[in-house]
Amino acid sequence: MTRIFSGVKPTGHLTLGNYLGAVRRWAEVDQYRADALFSIVDLHALTVEHDPARVRRLSRQAATLLLAAGLDPARCTVFVQSHVDAHTRLSYLLECTATDGELRRMIQYKEKSVRAKAAGQSVRASLLTYPALMAADILAYRTDEVPVGDDQTQHVELTRDLAERFNLRYGPTFTVPRAVNPPVAARVMDLQDPGSKMGKSHESGAGIIYLLDETDVVRKKVMRAVTDSGREVEYDPVKKPGVANLLEILAACGGGNPTELAGVYESYGSLKQDTAEAVVELLRPVRARHAQLAADPGQVDQVLKEGAERARGMARPVVDAAYEAIGLLPAG
Repeated sequence: MTRIFSGVKPTGHLTLGNYLGAVRRWAEVDQYRADALFSIVDLHALTVEHDPARVRRLSRQAATLLLAAGLDPARCTVFVQSHVDAHTRLSYLLECTATDGELRRMIQYKEKSVRAKAAGQSVRASLLTYPALMAADILAYRTDEVPVGDDQTQHVELTRDLAERFNLRYGPTFTVPRAVNPPVAARVMDLQDPGSKMGKSHESGAGIIYLLDETDVVRKKVMRAVTDSGREVEYDPVKKPGVANLLEILAACGGGNPTELAGVYESYGSLKQDTAEAVVELLRPVRARHAQLAADPGQVDQVLKEGAERARGMARPVVDAAYEAIGLLPAG
């Protein structure tokens, strides 16, 4: 069976963009068609300034939301990255396989290092090397497919390069994975800044719909969404990015086509109203299930414990083989 791996980073509350771009497909498609692993990649949250208590809180919330969204522990493996030491063990070997130039060319490193410097913060070494850890997340499980948004495709391409290089130098060890991009709403944009992705770690949440936002808050955010000049509703991501974003969200919620939906509306107001209601109804069962799970944290803890045990069993032999292949003595 095809094996897939993907994860969420606990640097902020999960958003509509996370759900439409990845999590819903994990729950509705991926866990049924493949041997699937989904991880809360908490180690990646440490590459920038962070509050330890917040990282722990958001890690638990993310795990709870993944289950609330429909991930079934009987069908897939849900776990926390730091609970499986194979990730950090393999990461160093991949740092020894990657080059400085490759890591510095990563777009996210360039963007985040600029932001850190602008804020008067130092740039952590882990920000440069974390693509090697991300590669380890994937390669430790002999992953075939990595479902990602288009902003993460570059990292999967680096993972492929590292796997091929390691295999060539030290012998066949890793499966070379491929990135798989969802067909619709892979990149939901900020409602107040349709030129930017709806990111969970933005300072202002005015244009971000969080999965746990109250119904009235969701409606207000959509109704206040930035639109474009003119009055005609048309799907044109270049000339009318605000309207195009609303049409893509509406299409993703209801399974329609953005271009066809544009012909249904004569005003921005009616488009916003229907989009708001579609989002509210989409998130209603997720919020209800989250409330049930949050009331019984022991249930989530047990899922994560069993998931980590299962993940360790899959990753350990792969990483042990990599240690031997690269020339390290086996432990006694």
